[in-house]
Amino acid sequence: MKHYTVLVLLLLLAACRQSNHTPPAISFYYWKTIFRLSAEERAALQTHRVTTLYVRYCDVAIRQGQPVPVSPIVFHDAPPDSVAIVPVVYIKNEVMLHPNLDVADLAQKLLRYIDQINAGDSIQNAEIQIDCDWTLTSRDTYFRFLDQLKSQSARRLSATIRLHQVKYYATTGLPPVDRGVLMYYNMGRIGPDPARSIYDRPTAEAYLGSIHAYPRPLDVALPIFTWGIHVRNNQVIGLLNKTDEAIFANDPHFEQKTPPFFEVKENVLKLGKYFKQGDRVKVETITADDLHEMADDLADELAHPPAEILFYDLDAFNLNHYNHEKDLLEDVSRAF
Repeated sequence: MKHYTVLVLLLLLAACRQSNHTPPAISFYYWKTIFRLSAEERAALQTHRVTTLYVRYCDVAIRQGQPVPVSPIVFHDAPPDSVAIVPVVYIKNEVMLHPNLDVADLAQKLLRYIDQINAGDSIQNAEIQIDCDWTLTSRDTYFRFLDQLKSQSARRLSATIRLHQVKYYATTGLPPVDRGVLMYYNMGRIGPDPARSIYDRPTAEAYLGSIHAYPRPLDVALPIFTWGIHVRNNQVIGLLNKTDEAIFANDPHFEQKTPPFFEVKENVLKLGKYFKQGDRVKVETITADDLHEMADDLADELAHPPAEILFYDLDAFNLNHYNHEKDLLEDVSRAF
């Protein structure tokens, strides 16, 4: 009887802790070159009580021997007053590998560029996020660049963290930022075989056991996008963004084969691409079950509950795939 009473008390305490737990905030990435929110996208911000939107401001790449901004954002519409904008800058690893890179100069120019973009709509930023898949050879330069960003700006600094950078942090290093965001997608190889590249649980499981040992709290970025992989002669020749099964299932030029493949029955132009007879398209979709599975697996492994779940990315095309699951994103957030 005594053991039974103790068990009941433990269950009540666990239930109490769970009921008092505040789920992570829901945020989105916005990954287009023109900022113009559709009605569906605005509704999603309101429905999920989003207070922060992570907007890709530009890429940084090497052009003619110099690091330069590529494909910058243009604000066609002003952001909603209720939503804070965090500029996200994707920096190609080639930039950090560039010989004699002046990281202080690059940081200064990038901050000035962000301010120039902000000026048109009087946007204020409390945070900047850097997205860079650094390597062992670029790590020290990248970390010095992050130090320069922090010293030259009063804004908070965050960075994306890949799974391999979490598992092998003792070697890959801990970036000098205020917080990290674990990118829990694009974890597999983009190949002609049936294996998934956006999310693959067996691949994720090779890293999950290491996440709890990461010495810093992590927020989590989860995928809500689909894409198609164009295959010819068993070779990947292109990636088809904003593509789902319905686009090919309703086209007589394509025939559904064993999922996830469609085969081209006759030559055709589609989506601005040339599809040759015999080509295949592998369609990858993130289902509601996938998202629940990701959340459950991560919740069991993270040393600290995340403060924020960032969904990639805010787009009416992506949102429409989950119309039948109106509480899906809240349910995923509550799993943490």
